[in-house]
Amino acid sequence: MDSTHIDEVFYEPLGRGRYRATEHTVGPWSDKAQHLGPVAALLVREIEHHDPRDEHDIRRVSVDVLGPVPVDEVTVRTETLRPGRSVELVSAEISSGDRVAATARAWRMRRSDTADVAADHAPRPNAPEACGPMPLPAGWSGGYAKALDWRMDASTQQDTAGVLVWGRQRMPLIAGEEPTPLQRLFAVADCASGVSSTLPFEQWAFANTDLTVHLTREPVGEWTGLDARMALGADGAGLTQTVLHDASGPVGRCAQALLPTRLA
Repeated sequence: MDSTHIDEVFYEPLGRGRYRATEHTVGPWSDKAQHLGPVAALLVREIEHHDPRDEHDIRRVSVDVLGPVPVDEVTVRTETLRPGRSVELVSAEISSGDRVAATARAWRMRRSDTADVAADHAPRPNAPEACGPMPLPAGWSGGYAKALDWRMDASTQQDTAGVLVWGRQRMPLIAGEEPTPLQRLFAVADCASGVSSTLPFEQWAFANTDLTVHLTREPVGEWTGLDARMALGADGAGLTQTVLHDASGPVGRCAQALLPTRLA
């Protein structure tokens, strides 16, 4: 991937925690604002690089959106909030100018051998190779949506029972760098609210204020599966809950708080 052209990546590294976002980060609401998928993946990358410890893995990440992340130069800063031998809390924030646009907090925990008691009974989806291409829903726009390869499990359909889709990046997160499986997962996970929506994009917006991911093991490979279900209340609140998969099976869960807004 070292020869990848800068137009075929999400971010161009500028040094010292600074990056320039490309058009492939553009989200559906404005051509000047990034989708949370690349933003979350970039925050996770910085956390992975912050004082890494071989015996620890990231087990939970909570991303909070404070405002639009511009498709422009951004800066990411990390720090350890709570050091520890078994568990530690690391934070990252992404800013543009003097404004912090999103934050992430990650719990890193000591790895141990629990293979003899490991269990996750979430239904297994069909493999991505056995699924057909997923056409982008009407109203999906922006460079980010087209920067991912989408597949839909034919055994599910987009209704109140939920939907199961697979996604993977068509390009690196950072120019000249192979994304880790964890970065790949976060680049896709925020799409759960979009793919599971039963509301027409032309009439509704449902921006999420956060993305919280709990992991039961380290993900592997390029593909991330989203077994996603959206719930909408009667007084303007919504929630998307998702089982996350890789090609080997379930890898964790994520949740997003939604603000449904009627457009027409």
